[in-house]
Amino acid sequence: MVVSQLREMRGPQGAAMISFDSYYRDQGHLSPTERAQINYDHPDSLDGTLMVKHLDRLRQGQQTTVPTYDFATHTRNTNCAVMQPADVIVVEGILLYAFREIVDRLDYRVFRRCPESVRFQRRMKRDVRDRGRTPESVLDQLDATVKPMHDRFVEPYASLAHCVTEHGHEASDVATKVIAHIESIPANAVLR
Repeated sequence: MVVSQLREMRGPQGAAMISFDSYYRDQGHLSPTERAQINYDHPDSLDGTLMVKHLDRLRQGQQTTVPTYDFATHTRNTNCAVMQPADVIVVEGILLYAFREIVDRLDYRVFRRCPESVRFQRRMKRDVRDRGRTPESVLDQLDATVKPMHDRFVEPYASLAHCVTEHGHEASDVATKVIAHIESIPANAVLR
């Protein structure tokens, strides 16, 4: 994991991670049947405005409260996570680059390419084990939303990255590139 590599290279306060998965919109106002019909692979399922607000707070050196999302019920939990600012904030999520206002706040962008077969195997394992889904429902979702949304909102945005890595590249290599970028910035520079 890149964050653990950055922490090892820069110390425990050197890096923190915020996941865009925490920012799925709360669907508690809908029935379970209605929740199941939402396309969670489309950017509209995420609250980019709240993520931007939290990124701005962290960049200003302020702590922020990150939502906790329950993927089994498609709702946000009442318990949130308090996130402290760090020298490096790693923002993780496959749909990040579909939000221009988020992209504009990322000083160094990495895009990690992963073969479709690997992405599918990871999703199948995670969704069945952690989200109470059936293999059949995961397969249906793959065809209906996952692949079309990846082709529309993920892969085309690779061009926005400063660094594109392939599946199998070591996290330490990515962390080294991030550190080199950070160290190339003058100490008194204001990052945008």
